[in-house]
Amino acid sequence: MSTHKHKESSDALESLPLAGFTIGITAARRADEFAALLTRRGAEIMAAPTIRILPLTDDTELERVTNEIIGDPPELMVATTGIGFRGWVEAADGWGSAESLIDALGKSRLIARGPKAKGAIRAAGLREEWSPESESSSEVLDRLLEQGVDGVRIAVQLHGATTEWEPLPDFCAVLRAAGAQVLPVPVYRWNMHPDVDRIDRMVGAVTRGDLDAITFTSAPAAAAILTRAKELGKLSQFVHAMRTAVPVMCVGSVTAGPLEALQIPTIYPKRFRLGALARLITEELPRRSHNLRIHGHNTAIRGQAVVVDGELRDLSATSLGLLKALAVAPGRVVSRQELLAGLPGDSCDTHAVEVAVARLRNALGDPKMIQTVVKRGYRLAVDLEYDGEDDPE
Repeated sequence: MSTHKHKESSDALESLPLAGFTIGITAARRADEFAALLTRRGAEIMAAPTIRILPLTDDTELERVTNEIIGDPPELMVATTGIGFRGWVEAADGWGSAESLIDALGKSRLIARGPKAKGAIRAAGLREEWSPESESSSEVLDRLLEQGVDGVRIAVQLHGATTEWEPLPDFCAVLRAAGAQVLPVPVYRWNMHPDVDRIDRMVGAVTRGDLDAITFTSAPAAAAILTRAKELGKLSQFVHAMRTAVPVMCVGSVTAGPLEALQIPTIYPKRFRLGALARLITEELPRRSHNLRIHGHNTAIRGQAVVVDGELRDLSATSLGLLKALAVAPGRVVSRQELLAGLPGDSCDTHAVEVAVARLRNALGDPKMIQTVVKRGYRLAVDLEYDGEDDPE
């Protein structure tokens, strides 16, 4: 490749910092907007909405709870999401009860978990008593417990359906244990998205390490994919992959709750916004690439791509799988039989490995990046003394 062409390739990667990265999106609401933020930075997207929100106007349980609150307003009301609170008022309007609901909540002390919930409360003509700076349910819980809730009737807006990974039932349970009378308000409920094939493919992609990151923008979305992985009998492999190989990026701490309960490391931005999450991903993923120095070439192995000396190389799925197998323990000799097991098809002929390695060498641009070890197999020609941290910015 000419110096001019190489510079063009490097410049393109700088302007598209997520080029070569494949990112999983589990969102249903605003998924297209989020995907656009990432593709604009060069990312490939694998989308699988994991939940479907049920229409509020069809929710007889919410209507029952609404009538109970109108008849006997709680002392405290905790609003957790703006969309949920607004939807509740709109649903009540459809039932002809909006004015009565707002009057009843006007008699309660209102707590908003974050600015969106605060905005929804004020849009209804009400006023919150307090809202935490952190937008954290934990801080809300700490404040309530500090003030004392024994005998206090508290309405709590839930996020969705209750599952073993849903964080807010724990919030309610702690309040009940402290003596509160808790009235859960299911302002919107969700069920598994009907397109389970896409969810299954997402679970498989995470388990195989084909994604560079998986993202979550709601706790129910995280709970849903965990539920599906369990149904498939793949929960332990799925969780292990997210603990060790596929970074988990969340929009905020509440969203991260079901994942952190399983000791899955998560990161999220200080501001719980899609734009902030996109910026965090843009900063984090290049830093977390599997970076190696192979026969003098700076090489970054990503979920479904590889970058060599700043150039995004066009590798087939077979070539990329072969490279990942060689990179599991960089520099270690991998036998032809081991590599053959990872090739598509059921060939028993190790000549297929030789053909695949030849194609990989050609795709990488320097055949010496992969060494043949006579009678043993192949290895990456890694520069073991190289320390990527010494690279100049």
